[in-house]
Amino acid sequence: MPTYEYICENCGCEFEKLQSISANPIRKCNECGKMKLKRLIGAGAGIIFKGSGFYETDYRSKSYKEAEKNEKEESTNTKADTKSEKKYTKSKKESKTNVKK
Repeated sequence: MPTYEYICENCGCEFEKLQSISANPIRKCNECGKMKLKRLIGAGAGIIFKGSGFYETDYRSKSYKEAEKNEKEESTNTKADTKSEKKYTKSKKESKTNVKK
């Protein structure tokens, strides 16, 4: 259940109330008794990590990390091969154009 913040527009009284999401907002102020209570929009709760560390399951497994590393190495090798192929094809084209002249 969420905690809602309330403020009275008449007397300025502020308080928090734990209510169900489906519950109607409170309208009557407990301090002055007037029907001037207004529910405020809160920022919500933030996540706070406390303690010396996290669970082992919060991190990727060793096998996943190794597979990722291998995949990166393969992609860099493929890029290097592609660059050398492009240079080779350029040199072939250049040699053809030189022969035709």
